[in-house]
Parts: sequence; C-alpha cells; structure tokens
Amino acid sequence: MAGIKEVADRAGLSVATVSRALGGKANVSARSRQRAEEAARELGFVPSYHASSLASGRNHNIGLVVPYVHRWYFSSVLEGVSETLLDAGYDLTLYNVGELPERRDSVLNDFLLRKRLDAVIAVALMLGEDEVQQLLAVHRPIVGIGGTLPGAATIRIDDAGLASKLTDHLIRLGHTRIAHLTGNKELNRDFKLPGIRQRGFLAAMERAGLPVHPEWQVPADFTIHGAYAAARHLLGTAAERPTAIFAASDEMAVGTILAARDFGLRVPEDLSVVGMDGHELGETFGLTTINQDPRGQGKLAATTALALLDSDGPAHNRTEDDGGTAAPARSDQEYPTDFVIRSSTAVPPVGQQP
Repeated sequence: MAGIKEVADRAGLSVATVSRALGGKANVSARSRQRAEEAARELGFVPSYHASSLASGRNHNIGLVVPYVHRWYFSSVLEGVSETLLDAGYDLTLYNVGELPERRDSVLNDFLLRKRLDAVIAVALMLGEDEVQQLLAVHRPIVGIGGTLPGAATIRIDDAGLASKLTDHLIRLGHTRIAHLTGNKELNRDFKLPGIRQRGFLAAMERAGLPVHPEWQVPADFTIHGAYAAARHLLGTAAERPTAIFAASDEMAVGTILAARDFGLRVPEDLSVVGMDGHELGETFGLTTINQDPRGQGKLAATTALALLDSDGPAHNRTEDDGGTAAPARSDQEYPTDFVIRSSTAVPPVGQQP
C-alpha cells in the first residue's frame, strides 16, 4: 500500500505539507490541501489517525464547554465550532456544565485534563487564573468566548459600548423615557454580561442627562417567556409608561414586543424596542439590534484553537505551507458586529417628545 512519501511525490508537495493537509491542520493552503487529498485518493492512501496520535501526541479532539446547549446563542456557537472542526478532521467533545457548581468543577478539574483532548474552547465561563494555568501546564491551548481570560486566547464583543450605542439610538430619535430589561442574578455569574450591558445603558443615559427610574430597570432571564412576563408587569403597573425599552437580548426584546401587543400598544408607534445579539427572530419582528454573529465567533474560536495547536503553544502560529514565518497569535480579539436598524424603533408618540 502507498505510503505518505508516495502521496507527497504524486502531489508535488513535501511530506510535512501532506502530513499537515491530511491531518486536518489549519496552516495549509486550500490548493495544497486539495492536491494532497487528490493524490491520496488516487493512490488509495488512508492515514492512520492512531499512528498519527502516537507520533504527534494529538488525539484530533477538542473540548467545548458551555453553560447551556438549548439557548440560541450557545447552540449557534456550537454550530460554528462543529463545522470548522469537522472540516479540519477533528472530533468535538461537548461539556454542558449547566448551573451546578459541582458539575463545572468536575469538568474543569478532571475531564479537561484527560489526555484525549488537544485543546479547550470555553464559552461565557470565567475561568480562574489557577484553572487557566492548570490547563496550559498540561499543554492544552485555551480559547475563551465572551470575555478576557488572562493567559488564554479570547474572542469577545464590546458589550458595554454596544449597549450604549443602542441606547444612544433611542435618545437620538427623541426618547427620554427609556426602560431597560436586564438579566437576573443567576445570569451575572462568570463574565457578568447583563451587568456590563446595563452599565452601557446607564452611561448613555447619564451622558444625555436623562433620569433612570429604578422601577424601569427590570430583571428577567434572557428568554422570550421570562421577558414577556417581566414586560407585562412593567407596562401594566408603572405609574408612567416608558416610550422605549432596551432589552439586553433579542429574545427578551421579542418577549417585550409580545407583551406590548397584549396592551394594545403598537411597535414602534407607541413603544420603541431594541434588542442585542442578532437572533434569527429579529428579522421576523422587525427588531433593531446589534448582530454579534455567534456562529461566526464559534468558527473563529475553532480556527484559533487549531492555529494554537499547529504552533505547539499559545504564543505563535505558522501561516505558510512550508517553513512559514511565525506570527504572534492574537490573544484578545474583538469580534466585529453589525448595527441593524429595522422597524421596531421610531420617534416617540406625538405629545411625548421633548
């Protein structure tokens, strides 16, 4: 049976490049990968992943740790990670830690240290410095999504700045009575996302010199159902009704729109609503939002993890097919977002404008 040297000769590539191409590594051009795969197919060469693992110490398996699987954001990240790893010839091991501290500790201190994982991608989980160093000490590259992890590569968005941008949008339209649906205490663990977005909202209101009514800052659980109940309470009991609501997630914004309809309020004629995240339901409801593309973040996280593995460490990665120069890996990447203005926002109702 043909060996890898025969494949390299047929493809006109070096043995090292063929090995990387057939092993699913990221630092190979698409053209070289195609030539290596065609040559292997023509010669009937099938790489032995068991032998490759023994030789390289790799298992072609990356772990993904998420607090939830059933929520849209996390399932979208999972989709992006899975697609990228599948294309690269890597397996994916999913760890859904949920809300149980003991399950999280078991995953971080036991499962992730087992030899069968080559790297770890952690989504919306604040790892302690000792946890990060423990993983790095056993040569497990780490990529975090959702916030900065000292010592690890991270991918994030500017949550506070983007929340301010959405609030500024409402203010520029002429709204002065703006409420905010934020997250509850359970969601403020780890990277404290709801609190960060709330700070962005408050900063924009302060810059504009607008009052913030305590009863207009309403906690919910980042779901449509939870926000629907919270918004119904706000709209049905407030002594003075806001003319606009900034919901800290698109799902909560959808729940707010549904609650407004129950009271006969038209969006945006009677009430403007903005969300944040880029949920697929946003277009259906005409929602003004910030699209952060979680699927794209998952793809970038997986690509980053593969690059770190190819560089054998977190500091560098190679970008050329053969003998490429080492380039510093980006340790903290701010993911680009899109400000999408749709029909859920408009000027305040006549008589309620400043």
